[in-house]
Amino acid sequence: MANSRDPLLQPYQLKHLTLKNRIMSTAHEPAYSENGMPTDRYRLYHREKAKGGIALTMTAGSAVVSPDSPPSFGNLHAYDDAIVPWLKALTEDCHEYGAAVMIQLTHLGRRTGWNKGAWLPVLSASPIREPAHRAFPKEAEDWDIERIVGDYVSAAERMQAAGLDGIEFEAYGHLMDGFWSPATNHREDEFGGSLENRMRFSTMVTEAVRKAVGPDFIVGIRLVADEDWEKGLSREEGVEIARRLASSGQIDFLNVIRGHIDHDASLNEVIPIQGMPASPHLDFAGEVRAATKFPVFHAARIADVATARHAIAEGKLDMVGMTRAHIADPHIVRKIIAGQEARIRPCVGATYCLDRIYEGGEALCIHNAATSREAELPHDIEKAERARKAVVVGAGPAGLEAARVLAERGHHVDVLEATSQAGGQINLLIRNPRRKEMIGIVDWRLAELERLGVTIHYDVYAGADDVLAFEPDLVVVATGGIAQSPELDAGEELVTSSWDILAGAVKPEGSVLLFDDNGGHPGMSAAEVIANTGAELEVVSPERFFAPEMGGMNHVPYARTFAERNVRVTINTRLKSVRREGNGLVAVLGSDFSEKTEAERRVSQVVVEHGTMANADLYLELKPSSRNLGAVDYAALIRRQSPISERNPDGRFDLFRIGDAVSSRNVHAAIYDALRYCSLL
Repeated sequence: MANSRDPLLQPYQLKHLTLKNRIMSTAHEPAYSENGMPTDRYRLYHREKAKGGIALTMTAGSAVVSPDSPPSFGNLHAYDDAIVPWLKALTEDCHEYGAAVMIQLTHLGRRTGWNKGAWLPVLSASPIREPAHRAFPKEAEDWDIERIVGDYVSAAERMQAAGLDGIEFEAYGHLMDGFWSPATNHREDEFGGSLENRMRFSTMVTEAVRKAVGPDFIVGIRLVADEDWEKGLSREEGVEIARRLASSGQIDFLNVIRGHIDHDASLNEVIPIQGMPASPHLDFAGEVRAATKFPVFHAARIADVATARHAIAEGKLDMVGMTRAHIADPHIVRKIIAGQEARIRPCVGATYCLDRIYEGGEALCIHNAATSREAELPHDIEKAERARKAVVVGAGPAGLEAARVLAERGHHVDVLEATSQAGGQINLLIRNPRRKEMIGIVDWRLAELERLGVTIHYDVYAGADDVLAFEPDLVVVATGGIAQSPELDAGEELVTSSWDILAGAVKPEGSVLLFDDNGGHPGMSAAEVIANTGAELEVVSPERFFAPEMGGMNHVPYARTFAERNVRVTINTRLKSVRREGNGLVAVLGSDFSEKTEAERRVSQVVVEHGTMANADLYLELKPSSRNLGAVDYAALIRRQSPISERNPDGRFDLFRIGDAVSSRNVHAAIYDALRYCSLL
């Protein structure tokens, strides 16, 4: 790599540490921990990125240094001595592949909830509520500050004992910058007022930690250098903080962030999702680097190699963070070195990863089911012991992934697709212009299938005879589902599906009521499309809040559109029936909580979203002729053993179905089905 002219592949010297290239994964908390410890799942996740060639993997989106920093989303417990051997194992694994390992340390301050962990009071510089976690913090007292400084020191010493290459402090939305920001620091003592006073706490921490770990251990800080907020930290003060930290002698690098994160809407600007500008803060990070003449790292939706290369080549950054991109493909660097950039699995900005974390789940990539499941599922598919003839029916996400995995296994694969193009329901959701990047899920797989020599037969609405004509050993039914309506007391024939709206088969007109009994993207995408036509829209949901299957990151653009287009949102309400009245429709609404209250809406259209019904006709037609009669051994599947066994001695092929052909789920579930079944066959 040293002989390469690629800016991304040049080594970078950070103090005594030589980073072998310029690509890193910034700190994030994937919530793979167990009781606050980075156990095997956590270790293997970072090991895979090291195996893929990354120079630096930053663990822990905010490992907490104190018990009164309640872990709100799976945070590692940096205050517990038990973490040392776990981190030591993780570090040694990554060092084996030449990747450096660091960890982010923090006290969350007000960005957490009091009813987590040890149920200790949340604190901050001043007692100002944080909307995202509905926390009412107490004002940090002198003894709190003294105690927490000591906790930072102890945590840093643990990280040094674990053999990590360094640490970084978190200072955006947490306790440190809670003291910096005029929005959250209203104190009148020596920790409030002037910039020097507001920096006093962070200075106490950096000086104490540096004294404890010595001059050689690497210590950095991920800091907000502009809160982009009228009442918050200004660009001028933020850059001045960066200058002071750079000249302090206590810090070795700056990892720059712009924005504030106390609310979903503002968090969305810091961590952009699909439909938003890529790398929006890259130029600002470059300005901080120019102002400080100091090592600067940065990540904010730098999802493609070209942008990352530009960031290094133009001197905007010293290390470029491609964090979500590595969740999608942990082998980015390896593919760059091999001249296979086109084979990098793209991050499509779906932000399924972060939405799951913020809703109490673990980070999962919408279209790489192996990420976080490294103990069970392969990123690199191994060849099967013997080649088989396989037919995959359906070229949606499930079918394309099944074909890819089977072909990587060495099987001969034919794909039968009923329409003239691949993509399945992806082709519907990208009709919402804001979500057009999702086509990357399809395009990447089509390119891989072309490389692997897989033939897709389009415009084949396959029956059993069409499948059996290929004389297959294995048949995978990935025929997806079809839109279904909720059960109504009357009027099912009068409603329009969200699919019809997204496909453009039905144009929104007049006043529209959309009833969403699914709670995910399909209904909300249809609602967004309807709202953007200028139609008068009411969204009705039987849930406590709309679209509960989505997290806060993806909630924002829908909520923004609804606010700007005056969309009415009605929750805790169910569509009971529809009747025609004159030239319009009457939607009768009721409640799951009472039988006595009903309301009526006179509208031009009623649109419904109720998930899909499995398109199972072909599966049922093939089932009697199959060797396993369609049966799947779930216990064997979970154990990572072949889930197919003989039930019919006269059967000619193995048969199973995946994705929405089984039941209504989502893109990740479809791709997970395909990978875990087909990697065993």
